[in-house]
Amino acid sequence: MEYIKPFLETFRLSDITLPTVGITDVLDILIVAYIAYKIIFWIKETRAWILFKGILVIFVFAFIALVLGLNTILWILSKTISVGIIAVIVVFQPELRKALEQLGKGKHFTSIFKFDIGNEVNDFSEKTVEEILRASGKMSKEKTGALMLIEREVPLGDFERTGIPIDALVTSQLIINIFEHNTPLHDGAVIIKNNRIAAATCFLPLTDSNDVSMELGTRHRAGIGASEVSDAYVIIVSEETGAISLARGGVLYRNISIDTLRSMLSQSNKTIKKKKIVLWKGRHANE
Repeated sequence: MEYIKPFLETFRLSDITLPTVGITDVLDILIVAYIAYKIIFWIKETRAWILFKGILVIFVFAFIALVLGLNTILWILSKTISVGIIAVIVVFQPELRKALEQLGKGKHFTSIFKFDIGNEVNDFSEKTVEEILRASGKMSKEKTGALMLIEREVPLGDFERTGIPIDALVTSQLIINIFEHNTPLHDGAVIIKNNRIAAATCFLPLTDSNDVSMELGTRHRAGIGASEVSDAYVIIVSEETGAISLARGGVLYRNISIDTLRSMLSQSNKTIKKKKIVLWKGRHANE
């Protein structure tokens, strides 16, 4: 402040009292700025951006009505503001849910808020991987459409409840039989967790992304949509071409080979096991 006073006296601004800014004030500003940035970034990446612009238009009309003294419009807006807030929540419900899911999946938050309930991480054995690869390869050659989800850290209970419970060991024969044409269980997705086939004929949400190729059908869009709301590995076998694809984190890796799929699944399994080892060391560090 001592360095600023001569400058203020030069322009006769010494009588102005400058606010004191502490560390907490700077921290407060940074947090608010970060939250505002994330909200704007999230809105622009979803359909909410169009809805948000419509709300801005309403506010512009309200401002014009306030300036011009249009009392009737102001009265209508004042009476409907409470209903409007509820309407906004209802309209933005899918986007709000997606934002909360992404917040919950954040690496920083999951590392801080770690709940110890049952199995923290669902890993899968090498035998399970090989059975999935064997089934994928055979279905690819025979052009049998398939959609398989491998549960990891985010539970897939919501999807699992939409299907038929199986609770069986993962075998290539069972997977192929499930997705065989004209069988009762072939339509829908299979969910694999804890080295077992938990359920079949499960319904998945379709992706809202506009970047998905028009060549892709409902099976691929459902796989991408499931990977957007969870950290599951989604394996897709095309019924038209027999091509194998893998969706994770909202990204679709198309036309991959069995060796590439094995490498991606094995790398994921190693990462999960590493997390469990680090967590175990943290619990027993003081022993």
